[in-house]
Amino acid sequence: MDEKTPGISFPLEDSAGYLLRMTHRSFARAVQAEITPRGVTIGMWYFLRILWEEDGLTQRELSQRIEMMEPTTATALRNMEERNLVRRVRNTTDKRKVNIYLTDEGRALRDVLLPYARQINETALAGVSAEDVACFRRVLSQMRVNLGAGDDEEA
Repeated sequence: MDEKTPGISFPLEDSAGYLLRMTHRSFARAVQAEITPRGVTIGMWYFLRILWEEDGLTQRELSQRIEMMEPTTATALRNMEERNLVRRVRNTTDKRKVNIYLTDEGRALRDVLLPYARQINETALAGVSAEDVACFRRVLSQMRVNLGAGDDEEA
């Protein structure tokens, strides 16, 4: 602790949360620069990424996978529906549920946008050894476990 500054010292550069936030913002800016010209917002991007892997999820399942509040998810999906990227289909076995499916346009964006994401990831990891990347992923996973990731399904 600095003798001139009373109280607790915790510099930002020592905060894992701060460093993660700043890194995430850098990734988001880089992705946004590539997807905006194609009519996709960063909010839509997260849903597209999930739906490209697992189409037909319910709104609740999408919210849980992205860890976003359901009202926020509803707004994003409404915007995506207006942009003709997704369509809502009433669940045949449980009429209370609505499944979200990609349209042909939403599905086609995968081959357009994923190469940008891959390139941004490669740029970010340039000069980092494969061993360090593997360690980084293990550390991030452990941090999520330590912080109770997934404990609150409505988060």
